[in-house]
Amino acid sequence: MPFPKDHKYTAEEYFALTPETNQHVELLNGQIVDYSAPSEIHQDIVLGIAAEIRRFIKANNGSCKPMIAPFDVRLDDCNVVQPDVMIICDKDKMDGKRCYGAPDFIIEVTSSNHSNDYVEKLVLYKNTGVREYWIVDPLYERVMVYFFENSSSPNIYTFDMPVPVGIYGGELALNIAELIK
Repeated sequence: MPFPKDHKYTAEEYFALTPETNQHVELLNGQIVDYSAPSEIHQDIVLGIAAEIRRFIKANNGSCKPMIAPFDVRLDDCNVVQPDVMIICDKDKMDGKRCYGAPDFIIEVTSSNHSNDYVEKLVLYKNTGVREYWIVDPLYERVMVYFFENSSSPNIYTFDMPVPVGIYGGELALNIAELIK
C-alpha cells in the first residue's frame, strides 16, 4: 500500500492507517516505509535466532520475552518499528498489541533495506534506549554488534563465530552458521 511521501505521519496516524496488519510496515522519522516479503535466508536466520533465544530464556527461567516481526514497537511519536527479533525485559511496555518504548535487545537482518539498518535504525535505536543492537548481514555473512552500554563502536563477527549476547553477559552465544544449517 503506497503512502504519500509529502506528509510526516505521527505514531497515532500510523496505527490508524495500518490497523491489525501482518504487513511489514514501519514509521521511520515520520515516513511510512513498506517492506517486501523477506527472503528464505532472512527467515532461516530470524527463526533460528529467535528459537535459540527463547530456549535460553525458558531454560534459565528468565523474565524477558522474545518477539519477532511483525510486531509494532512505538519508540516515539515519529518512529514505530518492527524489528526482526527483539527481547523485551520490561513487560509493562507491552499491551498485547505492541511495545511502547525500547526493547532491551534488537536484531535486524538486512535485505533490501541496508541503509535503514546500518544508518537510520542504528542512530534511532541508540538514541531511544535500546541496550544492544545486532545487524545480521547474510550477503557478507557477518554480524555487527553494538552494545551501547559499553561502547558505540561495533564488534564484528562472521557467521561461523559464536556471537555473545551482551544483555546476558555472554552466557548465551549464537553461531549463525549453526542455526541455519
